[in-house]
Amino acid sequence: MQMRLDPYFDKAKTWAEERRRLRAILLEFPLTEELKWRQPCYTHDGANVVILYAMKDCVGLGFLKGALIDDPAGVLVAPGKNSQAARQIRFRSLGEIDKKEPVLRAIIDSAIAVQKAGLKVDFKARRALVYPDELRAKMDADPDFKAAFEALTPGRQRGYVLHISDAKQSATRARRVERHAPRIFAGKGMHDR
Repeated sequence: MQMRLDPYFDKAKTWAEERRRLRAILLEFPLTEELKWRQPCYTHDGANVVILYAMKDCVGLGFLKGALIDDPAGVLVAPGKNSQAARQIRFRSLGEIDKKEPVLRAIIDSAIAVQKAGLKVDFKARRALVYPDELRAKMDADPDFKAAFEALTPGRQRGYVLHISDAKQSATRARRVERHAPRIFAGKGMHDR
């Protein structure tokens, strides 16, 4: 199954050598390589364990249950301020990958052990969403918009509320509501295609 993703790695333009190096390390573990979310994803017994990704300024591994992984070196970081489960490790060179390889291997071992043990992340109860005034105004003025927004999954609703609320100025929040209205009517989240 690993050969199926060879073309993906052959086409990589950014961080090509770093991606191949991380892939080689991952393939030494009892993981199955698949393509999910347009990224190489490594699973154990059908469950997602780690995703290999590349961004403009780095390449990295994202561990879906990273909060449960033993990380004595402290190299794992949360991808965002609202992340409860996922953790990632980022690299900016082949040398950095080689230097951190022993720690990386221990983290991958721990991630597989977490999956084998069937451990689950205990998500903290999230405080109730506080809708920004601009979103409330749009919902009050347009019942169809309100119905479409309320029909979204809780995660999609949360994504929009956090994104809209993140703007400091009222005008920016209002623009964000209007910009995302077509996606909301289509039942899509901010990152859905």
